[in-house]
Amino acid sequence: MTALILIRHGETDWNRDRRIQGATDIPLNDTGRAQAHEAASALRERLDLAGVTIASSDLARARETAEIIAGDLDLEAPRTYRGLRERSYGEAEGLDVDEFRRRWGDWHSAEVPGAEPWPQLRRRGIAALGRVVRDHRRATAPRASTLIVVSHGAFIREIMRHATAGELPPVGERLANGSAHDFFYERDHLRLVAYAGLVA
Repeated sequence: MTALILIRHGETDWNRDRRIQGATDIPLNDTGRAQAHEAASALRERLDLAGVTIASSDLARARETAEIIAGDLDLEAPRTYRGLRERSYGEAEGLDVDEFRRRWGDWHSAEVPGAEPWPQLRRRGIAALGRVVRDHRRATAPRASTLIVVSHGAFIREIMRHATAGELPPVGERLANGSAHDFFYERDHLRLVAYAGLVA
């Protein structure tokens, strides 16, 4: 069994301005860097760091968040995986949330041209996490250890929905930048342990 912590990357200027990023590669801003340091501090307080590894999406905002966390915790540099990327939002990328709603309506049911379908995001996410966990286990076996994965809001939401049969997170609830969510991964099965600090 692998303890898995999914962390949303720190804030970017597009997050601050409520613009849709998706696959667009936007860097962290100073607030986002501070959030990454805060996430590292929280992890240091609760983890035995022996054998911990860290991985991230290859998009800059997730990669830099992971690099900051790894540096603060004296971990090896994070491995990056394209499969951990955010959902692509097609024609919606770069638009603000209000314009998105004017064009396509409700966020969760919108049919956006060029966007990655939600079922495809889930399949991609589960497959990517499987690869990351296998790499982590090869690097740390036989010791039981923790894997930290820095990814993106929609990606983590979809993984969480898979693990809870759609119960969490509630519709309309936004995962905060820098927030951490705990899972157990065993025999290709994911179980949510803690959601935004609350026991599930």
